[in-house]
Amino acid sequence: MLDEMPIQEVMGRHRLVNDRLDASGGPRTLVERTRDRSYSPRTLDLFCGAGGLSCGLSAANFTVLEHLDNWKPAVDTLNANFDEQRQPTDIADLEASELRSMGWGELDVMAGGPPCQSFTSAGRRSENDHRGTLVGVYARLVAEVRPPVVVFENVEGFVTAGGGRYVFDLLDPLIEAGYRIVVRKVNLANYGVPQHRKRVIAIGSLIGEPLLPPPTHSAWGAPGAERVGGCPPTPTVEMALAGLPTPHSSSAPQGHVASDVGDTERSRISALKEGQTMRDLPEHLWHESYRRRANRRVMDGTPTQRRGGAPAGLRRLRRDEPSKAITSAAIREFVHPTSDRPLTLREAARLQTFDDSFRFCGTATEQATLVGNAIPPRFATALGATIRDHLVANADADPRRPGDGTLVEFNVTNADAMSPALASVVAQVRDRYVQESLFASPDR
Repeated sequence: MLDEMPIQEVMGRHRLVNDRLDASGGPRTLVERTRDRSYSPRTLDLFCGAGGLSCGLSAANFTVLEHLDNWKPAVDTLNANFDEQRQPTDIADLEASELRSMGWGELDVMAGGPPCQSFTSAGRRSENDHRGTLVGVYARLVAEVRPPVVVFENVEGFVTAGGGRYVFDLLDPLIEAGYRIVVRKVNLANYGVPQHRKRVIAIGSLIGEPLLPPPTHSAWGAPGAERVGGCPPTPTVEMALAGLPTPHSSSAPQGHVASDVGDTERSRISALKEGQTMRDLPEHLWHESYRRRANRRVMDGTPTQRRGGAPAGLRRLRRDEPSKAITSAAIREFVHPTSDRPLTLREAARLQTFDDSFRFCGTATEQATLVGNAIPPRFATALGATIRDHLVANADADPRRPGDGTLVEFNVTNADAMSPALASVVAQVRDRYVQESLFASPDR
């Protein structure tokens, strides 16, 4: 789906740029680097997973110096696609000096999305999950290394997890180090990604006002997505999956294999019309787990953060709309719009905008997790283009002066109202960092 450049060509150019920089004779200032017409911002990608962010940044003419992750299937995937021989790295044990040496004195951007499993609203949260502390680890490393620009990405549940604790773990060290920061929840469908994927993006800069790319597409089917006017429509599921051969065929790309399902599951799937979910099926076809949650009473003693509503269960996608968000469960729960089968891994990767040549490693479950957790390369390309323009436009600014750090924007909802949990975090952020005029009222 990275139509601009196949993954092999992106990575081939990436290695040529590195070879040239190896022979450049030492670190240069940002001004000196941006004077080069072939300027390729240099970045480290931490907690990088399958490398979707790196794919997109490379397509935007970035040089990704290092990919760091602690999960072996992710590292194997990076090695397979980026022609590397990395080993899993425990980022929590890294020192700033190690990251500086990876940047060769010319680091422009540090990017990362600390693991979000303990935050996501799709699963159970645990405030004691050690993975949550990696947000603070990441912010500390950035504050010590001080690249001109920092990028952070996470799921929308990140904002309210722990009552806002992780927001402060991220912002406190960065603001103290002098970063001006924009935090915004975006729907990646508004950037041409053929799915409604809501994510929290934070951009920090030491050299000027940070910017996120302006939306490029208008979408429908999720709150706020349709408010982007004057843009072409987001690609649909049908458009994203166009051209794929029949699953299991000899010409099928890696992962384009339909899962076998039993007779009962096949009956459920065949009964679903486009856009329908488990709740539209007769009760005798419901999954038992769906039945329990659908009938659960509010006062059943289940902790609030684990209750949720009745799950959608199986869902047949509509061919004429963007997909719902791809998760690690998509190849079990999402049904092809017109074929009576679940989505294949490759179809899920298409909806995440990965090129068909991109290979995923690990077991089937691990590959599904890699796909579901990835940053879509198409969005990363748009993000990279905006950051590169920012670096060039502000190259003569002095990034070494601390004390100018501030929260420029904290826009974390596209809805017309906030939940009590979100309103509480927004109020805390307002009181802690910025003037009230920068925020919408929590009770609007």
